[in-house]
Amino acid sequence: MEPDLGVAIVRVVVGLTFAAHGAQKAFGWWGGPGYHGWNGIVGKMGWRPVAFWAPIAIAAELIGGLGLAVGLLVPLAAAALVAQSIVIIRRVHWPAGFWNTAGGMEYPVVLLACALGLFFTGPGNLSLDALLPVEALYEREIAWPILGVAVLGGVAAALWPPPVPVEQHG
Repeated sequence: MEPDLGVAIVRVVVGLTFAAHGAQKAFGWWGGPGYHGWNGIVGKMGWRPVAFWAPIAIAAELIGGLGLAVGLLVPLAAAALVAQSIVIIRRVHWPAGFWNTAGGMEYPVVLLACALGLFFTGPGNLSLDALLPVEALYEREIAWPILGVAVLGGVAAALWPPPVPVEQHG
């Protein structure tokens, strides 16, 4: 078996999926809302100031997704994607239940589980992190607080302000 190859496959697919969603929001690619449209969606969800929150969501998905895909600073990338997933699940998909066919949280829960799993497994040897002196990021004393802050931030952002129903988006 080739565990590093398996981890790399999951890392690349999940990372590029997140990055594609970020590109939809940032650039309007693949039918996405684009930056101005995304600002409108963030405003309709009740977050203020929009100019602060909209880029955070884009950066988490686009930069975090690309980092995960190439295996660069994976604890930071995965933690950002975990936080973003918590927000997406609660703010957008939770009201529709579990199943994706009804717009529910099934798909983002899978992405959350993959990002969290990659946080704990690390990027494997087929990654940029394996080539760089970033071992300290993987020490519990550093990695766990990073994840803790990300989860707390994601939960706080997901719960406040109270959700406002919005149309489904990419």
